Amino acid sequence: MSEPQYSMTDSDCAVTDARGALVDSRYQYLTYEELDDGVIVRIMLNRPGTRNAQNRGLLVELGDAFLRAEADDTVRVVILGGHGSMFSTGHDMGSRQGREDMLPGPNQHPSAKVNGGTRHGAEKLMLQEWHHFFESTRRWRNLRKITIAAVHGEVYAAGLMLMWACDLIVAAEGTTFADMVGTRLGMCGMEYFAHPWEFGPRRAKELLLTGDSIDAEEAWRLGMVSKIFPGVELHDSALRFARRIASIPTMAALLIKESVNQSVDNMGFYNALNACFTLHELNHSHWAWVHEGGMPVGQPGDQGVADWRTSPPVPPSRRDLVQVPAPNAHPVG
Repeated sequence: MSEPQYSMTDSDCAVTDARGALVDSRYQYLTYEELDDGVIVRIMLNRPGTRNAQNRGLLVELGDAFLRAEADDTVRVVILGGHGSMFSTGHDMGSRQGREDMLPGPNQHPSAKVNGGTRHGAEKLMLQEWHHFFESTRRWRNLRKITIAAVHGEVYAAGLMLMWACDLIVAAEGTTFADMVGTRLGMCGMEYFAHPWEFGPRRAKELLLTGDSIDAEEAWRLGMVSKIFPGVELHDSALRFARRIASIPTMAALLIKESVNQSVDNMGFYNALNACFTLHELNHSHWAWVHEGGMPVGQPGDQGVADWRTSPPVPPSRRDLVQVPAPNAHPVG
């Protein structure tokens, strides 16, 4: 999909894309497009300059967009994708906008002052992360519409969370998937810990302990990805897939989704997510305890934690090869 050009209409602020379709532009960090007379909605993350890093503003807007589509009875299927070179690099760890969202000042996002934002210590972090990273993702997973993630490029860390919240995933050829927070931030995965369910238990351990990536072909073999399309065809093919899903009765679609979700929840998914979120917060508390300044994630040099800002490209996981870290990356102490 070509990058949209902004224009004004009488009814609202809109974006006209290369195909002439109108894209709602009331959002700053994403685009919201109604297709097929509103039967299908396409939401696109729109921070290409940061590789769609998820700052607070983007996450709040995404929650609004998902619930807006859910409330609209015309909508049957929601597609989630991303503008730019990749779907999402994960949580925003360093951009100016990302910092301003959370720090006191004129550009602080309103969400930083509620849902625990005025509390202190582990309580503040736990409440904020529960609301914006954990419960919001679980809420999107249970959206009362069928959702399709259309991903491309690299899908890293919290990008996996957004993708996993969707019912179906289609990927462009060459897409890779990785969670490097263990090796680069000293964390035990992410807030929405679906890794064992998506990768399988031992593959999840390996990928988290190494930070290596898998490609779209392996993701398809694992059952995580439904379709793989040529990159230039991703969005058109995802739309055709959505049209096929939208053709079945809405009640049948909803109950198919609910039947599968309830089955997985009864296998322990729901309780496992809750338990692993508390472990995630314990991991944050550990780092806040050992760092004099209270930084709640590992820092470069902490027992082998790599500097995420200067780390080399994420290597692929190979069945016949072990990537050995550089000597200065070995644990100390």
